[in-house]
Amino acid sequence: MRIVPIPCLKDNYAYLLVTTGGDTAIVDASEAAPVRDALGREGVHVRAIWSTHHHWDHVGGNLELSKELGAEVVGHSSDRDRLPGLTHGVDTGDVVRVGDLEARCIHIPGHTLGAVAYFVEQGGERAVFTGDTLFAAGCGRLFEGTPAQMHASLSSLVALPGDTRVYCGHEYTENNLRFAAHVEPSNEDVRRARDRAATLRAEGKPTVGTTLDEERRTNPFLRVRSPEIRTTLGIPADADDATALGAIRAAKDSFR
Repeated sequence: MRIVPIPCLKDNYAYLLVTTGGDTAIVDASEAAPVRDALGREGVHVRAIWSTHHHWDHVGGNLELSKELGAEVVGHSSDRDRLPGLTHGVDTGDVVRVGDLEARCIHIPGHTLGAVAYFVEQGGERAVFTGDTLFAAGCGRLFEGTPAQMHASLSSLVALPGDTRVYCGHEYTENNLRFAAHVEPSNEDVRRARDRAATLRAEGKPTVGTTLDEERRTNPFLRVRSPEIRTTLGIPADADDATALGAIRAAKDSFR
């Protein structure tokens, strides 16, 4: 399989997931024009659009592209009335296919109630498309869900194999790592990740495609039991994980 990130809007990513035979799924068709241009460059055959959630900056190209390409639109079943063009509703455990690739769907509420991830593996390679739930070194704002829901969703994602590469919805990595360094200043993995992200961005390259193992070492929202993070933010040592995540999220919301 081959994954092609497509910069869209200000800092979004859409993706092409391309099979060995050229059959392709578009993940998060943020806007039509950049995706259309990428399709022309790649010379692939689109079979489906997989949407991670209903927010306009992830689905703005759904109707236009699905009509042009004759592609089905996949999203969580609960978003049937608010995800443009949805033709195939899914939930945890469902499988969607494009060519010789299968994606396992995982319901991950928190950022929105209908958020869904798509996990694919082939030939020893693994990837998960997480939208705005799990970012490189971050997680999405809790627009619709609760800290407990977000914690459960992140836990379901990090239960995937550690070498799984994470393809998220935005290029937020440098700012996320700046916050990570603020709340856990002794974390050397965060320092190395910041250097890597800065180098990639200076070269005009995306930072997406970190592994879940890397996220476990650098992402504050996966490190809610870190004593240093709890001390920095004044989170009680005996607070449960969801409470700690909520406090970390609140701190990130006001971080500048």
